Amino acid sequence: MLLTLDPAAQSSLVFQIAAGIRSLIDERKLLPGSKLPSIRQCAETHGVSVSTVVEAYDRLVADGYLVPRQSAGFYVRATAQGIYREEAQSLRNIRFDPLWFVRRAWENRSAEVTPGFGWIPDAWLDNDAVRRALRALSGKPPIQMVGYGNPRGLTNLRLKISAWLGEQEIAAAPDQVLLTTGASHGIELVSHYLLRPGDTVLVDEPGYSVMMSNLRARGAQLIGVPWTPQGPDVELLETLAARHRPRAFFTNSRLHNPTGASCSPATAHRVLQIADRHDFIIVEDDVCADLDTGARRSLACMDQLRRVIYLTSFSKSISPRLRVGFIAAHRDAVEDITQIKMMTGLTSSEIAERLAYEILSEGRFRKHIRALRERLGEAQKNTARRMEQAGMKVFTTPEAGLFLWARHPAFADSTVLCNEAIEADLLLAPGHLFMTEGQTAPWMRFNVGFSDSSRLYDFLGSLRQR
Repeated sequence: MLLTLDPAAQSSLVFQIAAGIRSLIDERKLLPGSKLPSIRQCAETHGVSVSTVVEAYDRLVADGYLVPRQSAGFYVRATAQGIYREEAQSLRNIRFDPLWFVRRAWENRSAEVTPGFGWIPDAWLDNDAVRRALRALSGKPPIQMVGYGNPRGLTNLRLKISAWLGEQEIAAAPDQVLLTTGASHGIELVSHYLLRPGDTVLVDEPGYSVMMSNLRARGAQLIGVPWTPQGPDVELLETLAARHRPRAFFTNSRLHNPTGASCSPATAHRVLQIADRHDFIIVEDDVCADLDTGARRSLACMDQLRRVIYLTSFSKSISPRLRVGFIAAHRDAVEDITQIKMMTGLTSSEIAERLAYEILSEGRFRKHIRALRERLGEAQKNTARRMEQAGMKVFTTPEAGLFLWARHPAFADSTVLCNEAIEADLLLAPGHLFMTEGQTAPWMRFNVGFSDSSRLYDFLGSLRQR
């Protein structure tokens, strides 16, 4: 086994040795069950230190390529299926069931055009900021890298979040902030805190499918509140609240998923009045807060966390892979939700929280957010214009954020259109995914970050004759 190593290369010798052996195994030049040269032999052959080979072999063991055998050396892992790899699923296997679709959208990369995705394109995020934070974190004292974290989350990050909330005109001390592993974790913790099986909850309709699935898993009875371009239909909200006496209203009030609409000030004020009159809690999912170019005030801002539980994450501003979010609420609620967090998962990842803190502490973060807002705003305008040129009807023009809600006049059931799109290698998100009962809907959600494709508009335009 002879590898080509370059001591002057940017990558370390450890990385080069591991990558070289990995390639030999992948190309089946080293077969399953083959024994590798001993550590000392490999070191002498390639003119490197024994410790370098030890680290390279250890990495290959961790990656599942090698198996160490005591007093016998290292062997290529021998399994009937070989080295496990995720296999791309065929787009033709897509089923438009909410959780199944979400999972397949995450796992599946076979589609060339993917307006149905729910996240910001990787290339639009500041990947260099994550690398810088990782380097900075690696230089911290070792005591900061081991052990369990604070149950409420990293204190410095909660202080920074408290300051950010202050900029949003939400008065929340650090002890009113609880860190989570993303907004979905926040929804799960809050639903555990608020709900018992059989409780009635109001939700946006259309609304966030993962949230609705989470609430159903808690045994909640979901009642949909129709959305308008100005937010929830407040007349119907009043009627439904009087009829069903809900425990809570889970809503995405700003840059709404899936419609892209936001609550107008008048609508937001009415929602809070109705919650007071009918004595229910509002859970505000504000995951797109950093993307808003307007000066819209959140429900939490107008209520000051008296009746509103506020939650969001850094998935849209830093990276969805970081899995850091937070809940802000009244102190008593945060104390109780912290107990639930400890009971179900002890603590969140302090390493991830430290990474988030390092990134948020950089002066460049605000510049990145400004650039991201501008890019999304431009994409919103272009997507709405091209949709209308292709014969689509747009629900509203948000001017900010990720999502646009649109329909084709010829299709009462958007699932039919989405199935046709699959044949053209386009992954769209049909409206029924976002409905409380999965009922047929003509609308579809488009992610403007993934909608800059002539193939998409050529496909939509070709349907005009229907």
